[in-house]
Amino acid sequence: MTLEGGAEHRFDRVLLATGASPVQLRVPGSDSPRVHHLRSLADSRAIIASLAGAKRAIVIGASFIGLEVAASLRARGLDVHVVAPEALPFEKVLGPELGRFIKALHEEHGVVFHLQHTVASVGADGVALDDGRSLAGDLIVAGIGVRPNVALAEAAGLAMDRGLAVDEMLETNAPGVFAAGDIARWPYAWSGERIRVEHWVVAERQGQAAARNLLGAREPFRSTPFFWSAHYDVTIAYVGHASSWDRIEVQGSIDKRDCAIAYQSKGKTLAVASIFRDHVSLAAEVAMERGDSAAMRSLLTKQ
Repeated sequence: MTLEGGAEHRFDRVLLATGASPVQLRVPGSDSPRVHHLRSLADSRAIIASLAGAKRAIVIGASFIGLEVAASLRARGLDVHVVAPEALPFEKVLGPELGRFIKALHEEHGVVFHLQHTVASVGADGVALDDGRSLAGDLIVAGIGVRPNVALAEAAGLAMDRGLAVDEMLETNAPGVFAAGDIARWPYAWSGERIRVEHWVVAERQGQAAARNLLGAREPFRSTPFFWSAHYDVTIAYVGHASSWDRIEVQGSIDKRDCAIAYQSKGKTLAVASIFRDHVSLAAEVAMERGDSAAMRSLLTKQ
Protein backbone atom coordinates (compact mmCIF):
# COMPACT_ATOMS: atom_id res chain seq x y z
CA MET A 1 0.00 0.00 0.00
CA THR A 2 1.34 3.43 -0.97
CA LEU A 3 0.22 6.43 1.09
CA GLU A 4 -0.31 9.93 -0.25
CA GLY A 5 3.10 11.04 0.98
CA GLY A 6 4.85 8.20 -0.81
CA ALA A 7 5.41 5.90 2.15
CA GLU A 8 4.78 2.22 1.43
CA HIS A 9 3.35 -0.34 3.84
CA ARG A 10 2.94 -4.08 3.42
CA PHE A 11 -0.10 -5.88 4.81
CA ASP A 12 -1.70 -9.31 4.91
CA ARG A 13 -5.23 -8.02 5.48
CA VAL A 14 -6.84 -4.61 5.28
CA LEU A 15 -10.20 -3.07 6.15
CA LEU A 16 -11.75 -0.38 3.97
CA ALA A 17 -14.12 1.80 6.00
CA THR A 18 -14.11 5.06 4.06
CA GLY A 19 -17.74 5.91 4.82
CA ALA A 20 -19.87 8.32 2.85
CA SER A 21 -19.93 12.04 2.14
CA PRO A 22 -22.95 14.35 1.98
CA VAL A 23 -24.29 15.18 -1.46
CA GLN A 24 -23.44 18.84 -1.93
CA LEU A 25 -26.03 21.36 -2.99
CA ARG A 26 -24.96 22.49 -6.48
CA VAL A 27 -26.95 25.54 -7.55
CA PRO A 28 -25.93 29.18 -8.13
CA GLY A 29 -25.00 30.71 -4.80
CA SER A 30 -24.71 27.40 -2.94
CA ASP A 31 -21.16 28.25 -1.91
CA SER A 32 -22.60 30.83 0.50
CA PRO A 33 -21.42 30.46 4.13
CA ARG A 34 -25.11 30.40 5.09
CA VAL A 35 -25.46 26.98 3.44
CA HIS A 36 -24.63 24.05 5.71
CA HIS A 37 -24.46 20.27 5.37
CA LEU A 38 -24.54 17.93 8.36
CA ARG A 39 -22.20 14.96 8.65
CA SER A 40 -19.69 15.67 11.42
CA LEU A 41 -19.54 17.19 14.89
CA ALA A 42 -17.85 20.23 13.33
CA ASP A 43 -20.82 20.60 10.96
CA SER A 44 -23.22 20.46 13.91
CA ARG A 45 -21.26 23.11 15.80
CA ALA A 46 -21.18 25.35 12.72
CA ILE A 47 -24.97 25.13 12.39
CA ILE A 48 -25.43 25.94 16.08
CA ALA A 49 -23.06 28.91 15.79
CA SER A 50 -25.11 30.21 12.86
CA LEU A 51 -28.26 30.33 14.95
CA ALA A 52 -27.20 33.50 16.73
CA GLY A 53 -29.62 36.15 15.50
CA ALA A 54 -31.28 33.77 13.02
CA LYS A 55 -35.07 33.74 12.89
CA ARG A 56 -35.94 31.66 9.85
CA ALA A 57 -34.34 28.52 8.46
CA ILE A 58 -34.71 26.73 5.14
CA VAL A 59 -34.13 22.98 5.19
CA ILE A 60 -33.54 21.33 1.82
CA GLY A 61 -34.52 17.68 1.92
CA ALA A 62 -37.35 15.87 3.72
CA SER A 63 -35.69 12.62 4.73
CA PHE A 64 -33.98 11.69 8.00
CA ILE A 65 -31.32 14.40 8.22
CA GLY A 66 -33.60 17.12 6.85
CA LEU A 67 -36.57 16.51 9.11
CA GLU A 68 -34.55 15.76 12.23
CA VAL A 69 -32.77 19.09 11.67
CA ALA A 70 -36.16 20.74 11.10
CA ALA A 71 -37.43 19.41 14.44
CA SER A 72 -34.28 20.58 16.22
CA LEU A 73 -34.53 24.06 14.74
CA ARG A 74 -38.21 24.35 15.65
CA ALA A 75 -37.30 23.38 19.22
CA ARG A 76 -34.90 26.33 19.20
CA GLY A 77 -37.69 28.67 18.14
CA LEU A 78 -36.82 29.25 14.48
CA ASP A 79 -39.40 29.41 11.72
CA VAL A 80 -38.66 26.43 9.47
CA HIS A 81 -39.51 25.87 5.81
CA VAL A 82 -38.72 22.50 4.19
CA VAL A 83 -38.15 22.16 0.43
CA ALA A 84 -38.10 18.70 -1.16
CA PRO A 85 -38.89 17.14 -4.55
CA GLU A 86 -41.04 14.27 -3.29
CA ALA A 87 -44.78 14.49 -2.79
CA LEU A 88 -44.62 13.04 0.72
CA PRO A 89 -41.75 12.77 3.22
CA PHE A 90 -40.29 9.29 3.72
CA GLU A 91 -42.71 7.67 1.29
CA LYS A 92 -39.98 5.65 -0.46
CA VAL A 93 -38.58 4.35 2.82
CA LEU A 94 -41.55 4.16 5.18
CA GLY A 95 -44.58 4.19 2.90
CA PRO A 96 -47.41 6.68 2.47
CA GLU A 97 -49.22 6.00 5.75
CA LEU A 98 -46.25 6.82 7.94
CA GLY A 99 -45.17 9.58 5.54
CA ARG A 100 -48.50 11.38 5.98
CA PHE A 101 -48.24 11.03 9.75
CA ILE A 102 -44.72 12.49 9.88
CA LYS A 103 -45.70 15.40 7.63
CA ALA A 104 -48.70 16.19 9.81
CA LEU A 105 -46.57 15.90 12.96
CA HIS A 106 -44.13 18.49 11.67
CA GLU A 107 -46.93 20.76 10.52
CA GLU A 108 -48.46 20.57 14.02
CA HIS A 109 -45.15 21.97 15.27
CA GLY A 110 -45.15 24.80 12.75
CA VAL A 111 -43.00 23.48 9.91
CA VAL A 112 -44.05 24.72 6.46
CA PHE A 113 -43.50 22.27 3.57
CA HIS A 114 -42.79 23.14 -0.07
CA LEU A 115 -43.00 19.66 -1.55
CA GLN A 116 -42.54 18.70 -5.20
CA HIS A 117 -40.16 21.63 -5.55
CA THR A 118 -36.41 22.13 -5.66
CA VAL A 119 -34.08 25.04 -4.92
CA ALA A 120 -32.95 26.81 -8.10
CA SER A 121 -30.51 29.25 -6.50
CA VAL A 122 -29.32 30.72 -3.22
CA GLY A 123 -29.42 34.49 -2.80
CA ALA A 124 -28.48 37.05 -0.19
CA ASP A 125 -31.81 36.76 1.63
CA GLY A 126 -32.84 33.16 1.03
CA VAL A 127 -33.49 30.85 -1.90
CA ALA A 128 -35.37 30.84 -5.19
CA LEU A 129 -37.48 27.79 -5.99
CA ASP A 130 -37.90 26.08 -9.33
CA ASP A 131 -41.30 27.73 -9.81
CA GLY A 132 -39.89 31.24 -9.39
CA ARG A 133 -41.05 31.80 -5.81
CA SER A 134 -38.60 33.13 -3.22
CA LEU A 135 -38.21 31.95 0.36
CA ALA A 136 -36.49 34.17 2.90
CA GLY A 137 -34.07 32.49 5.28
CA ASP A 138 -31.13 33.37 7.54
CA LEU A 139 -29.87 29.79 7.68
CA ILE A 140 -29.93 27.03 5.06
CA VAL A 141 -29.29 23.36 5.78
CA ALA A 142 -29.09 20.86 2.92
CA GLY A 143 -29.83 17.25 3.78
CA ILE A 144 -30.05 15.73 0.32
CA GLY A 145 -28.39 12.36 0.84
CA VAL A 146 -24.90 10.89 0.87
CA ARG A 147 -22.67 9.03 -1.55
CA PRO A 148 -20.37 6.17 -0.53
CA ASN A 149 -16.67 7.01 -0.71
CA VAL A 150 -15.61 4.23 -3.07
CA ALA A 151 -12.94 6.00 -5.13
CA LEU A 152 -10.10 4.10 -3.44
CA ALA A 153 -11.86 0.76 -3.91
CA GLU A 154 -12.59 1.52 -7.55
CA ALA A 155 -8.97 2.52 -8.16
CA ALA A 156 -7.89 -0.78 -6.64
CA GLY A 157 -10.06 -2.67 -9.12
CA LEU A 158 -12.38 -4.18 -6.51
CA ALA A 159 -15.82 -5.45 -7.52
CA MET A 160 -18.52 -2.80 -7.24
CA ASP A 161 -22.28 -3.15 -6.79
CA ARG A 162 -23.79 0.27 -6.06
CA GLY A 163 -21.14 0.35 -3.36
CA LEU A 164 -18.33 -2.09 -2.63
CA ALA A 165 -19.42 -5.72 -2.99
CA VAL A 166 -18.51 -8.02 -0.09
CA ASP A 167 -19.44 -11.57 0.87
CA GLU A 168 -21.07 -12.70 4.13
CA MET A 169 -17.66 -12.46 5.83
CA LEU A 170 -17.43 -8.80 4.66
CA GLU A 171 -14.54 -9.74 2.39
CA THR A 172 -14.25 -8.25 -1.09
CA ASN A 173 -13.33 -10.17 -4.24
CA ALA A 174 -9.67 -9.52 -3.34
CA PRO A 175 -8.60 -12.02 -0.65
CA GLY A 176 -7.64 -10.29 2.58
CA VAL A 177 -9.41 -7.03 1.71
CA PHE A 178 -12.50 -6.41 3.84
CA ALA A 179 -15.02 -3.56 3.99
CA ALA A 180 -17.50 -2.25 6.54
CA GLY A 181 -19.97 0.58 6.94
CA ASP A 182 -21.57 2.88 4.40
CA ILE A 183 -19.56 1.57 1.44
CA ALA A 184 -20.26 -2.14 1.90
CA ARG A 185 -23.04 -4.02 0.07
CA TRP A 186 -23.44 -7.46 1.60
CA PRO A 187 -25.77 -10.47 1.28
CA TYR A 188 -28.56 -10.07 3.84
CA ALA A 189 -29.69 -13.53 4.85
CA TRP A 190 -33.25 -12.66 5.95
CA SER A 191 -34.36 -11.18 2.63
CA GLY A 192 -31.90 -12.87 0.27
CA GLU A 193 -30.98 -9.45 -1.14
CA ARG A 194 -27.64 -7.72 -1.30
CA ILE A 195 -28.05 -4.48 0.64
CA ARG A 196 -26.10 -1.41 1.64
CA VAL A 197 -27.23 0.49 4.75
CA GLU A 198 -26.16 3.97 5.81
CA HIS A 199 -26.77 3.79 9.57
CA TRP A 200 -24.19 3.97 12.30
CA VAL A 201 -25.26 0.84 14.20
CA VAL A 202 -24.65 -1.22 11.07
CA ALA A 203 -21.24 0.39 10.58
CA GLU A 204 -20.35 -0.25 14.22
CA ARG A 205 -21.38 -3.90 14.12
CA GLN A 206 -19.75 -4.51 10.75
CA GLY A 207 -16.52 -3.01 12.04
CA GLN A 208 -16.56 -5.45 14.95
CA ALA A 209 -17.36 -8.41 12.68
CA ALA A 210 -14.74 -7.42 10.13
CA ALA A 211 -12.11 -7.08 12.87
CA ARG A 212 -12.76 -10.64 14.00
CA ASN A 213 -12.55 -11.90 10.44
CA LEU A 214 -9.33 -9.99 9.84
CA LEU A 215 -7.97 -12.08 12.69
CA GLY A 216 -9.17 -15.29 11.04
CA ALA A 217 -12.51 -15.92 12.77
CA ARG A 218 -14.44 -16.48 9.50
CA GLU A 219 -17.77 -15.50 11.10
CA PRO A 220 -20.64 -14.58 8.75
CA PHE A 221 -22.16 -11.17 9.41
CA ARG A 222 -25.74 -11.95 10.50
CA SER A 223 -26.75 -8.79 12.31
CA THR A 224 -30.16 -7.32 11.46
CA PRO A 225 -30.12 -3.64 10.46
CA PHE A 226 -32.08 -1.24 12.63
CA PHE A 227 -32.33 2.48 13.24
CA TRP A 228 -34.51 5.01 14.97
CA SER A 229 -35.54 8.53 14.04
CA ALA A 230 -36.74 11.10 16.61
CA HIS A 231 -39.21 13.84 15.71
CA TYR A 232 -40.25 16.00 18.67
CA ASP A 233 -41.79 13.58 21.20
CA VAL A 234 -42.19 10.73 18.71
CA THR A 235 -39.51 8.14 17.97
CA ILE A 236 -39.92 5.80 15.03
CA ALA A 237 -38.06 2.50 15.33
CA TYR A 238 -37.26 0.43 12.23
CA VAL A 239 -35.81 -3.05 12.03
CA GLY A 240 -34.90 -5.06 8.92
CA HIS A 241 -34.55 -3.68 5.41
CA ALA A 242 -37.18 -3.32 2.71
CA SER A 243 -36.00 -1.67 -0.48
CA SER A 244 -39.45 -2.38 -1.95
CA TRP A 245 -42.68 -4.07 -0.93
CA ASP A 246 -46.01 -5.17 -2.34
CA ARG A 247 -48.00 -4.83 0.87
CA ILE A 248 -47.94 -2.68 4.01
CA GLU A 249 -49.82 -3.99 7.03
CA VAL A 250 -50.59 -1.50 9.80
CA GLN A 251 -51.43 -2.87 13.23
CA GLY A 252 -52.67 -0.50 15.90
CA SER A 253 -53.07 3.20 15.18
CA ILE A 254 -50.48 5.46 13.60
CA ASP A 255 -52.47 8.57 14.55
CA LYS A 256 -52.65 7.43 18.17
CA ARG A 257 -48.88 6.81 18.12
CA ASP A 258 -49.24 3.14 19.00
CA CYS A 259 -48.53 0.93 16.02
CA ALA A 260 -46.42 -1.65 14.24
CA ILE A 261 -46.10 -1.49 10.47
CA ALA A 262 -44.96 -4.52 8.48
CA TYR A 263 -43.42 -4.11 5.02
CA GLN A 264 -44.04 -7.30 3.08
CA SER A 265 -42.99 -8.79 -0.25
CA LYS A 266 -44.47 -12.03 -1.57
CA GLY A 267 -45.94 -12.78 1.85
CA LYS A 268 -42.70 -12.28 3.79
CA THR A 269 -42.18 -9.42 6.24
CA LEU A 270 -38.91 -7.74 5.30
CA ALA A 271 -39.00 -4.89 7.82
CA VAL A 272 -41.05 -3.57 10.73
CA ALA A 273 -41.47 0.07 11.77
CA SER A 274 -43.08 0.91 15.09
CA ILE A 275 -44.09 3.80 17.31
CA PHE A 276 -43.97 3.11 21.06
CA ARG A 277 -43.97 -0.65 20.52
CA ASP A 278 -40.33 -1.36 21.24
CA HIS A 279 -41.11 -4.94 22.26
CA VAL A 280 -42.26 -5.62 18.71
CA SER A 281 -39.04 -4.20 17.26
CA LEU A 282 -36.87 -6.27 19.58
CA ALA A 283 -38.81 -9.48 18.92
CA ALA A 284 -38.72 -8.85 15.15
CA GLU A 285 -34.96 -8.32 15.28
CA VAL A 286 -34.47 -11.64 17.08
CA ALA A 287 -36.74 -13.48 14.62
CA MET A 288 -34.86 -12.06 11.63
CA GLU A 289 -31.43 -12.89 13.04
CA ARG A 290 -32.55 -16.46 13.75
CA GLY A 291 -34.22 -16.78 10.37
CA ASP A 292 -37.42 -17.71 12.19
CA SER A 293 -40.29 -16.97 9.80
CA ALA A 294 -42.82 -18.71 12.06
CA ALA A 295 -41.90 -16.47 15.00
CA MET A 296 -42.23 -13.41 12.77
CA ARG A 297 -45.69 -14.44 11.58
CA SER A 298 -46.77 -15.18 15.15
CA LEU A 299 -45.43 -11.86 16.41
CA LEU A 300 -47.35 -9.81 13.89
CA THR A 301 -50.53 -11.87 14.31
CA LYS A 302 -50.59 -11.20 18.06
CA GLN A 303 -50.34 -7.42 17.81
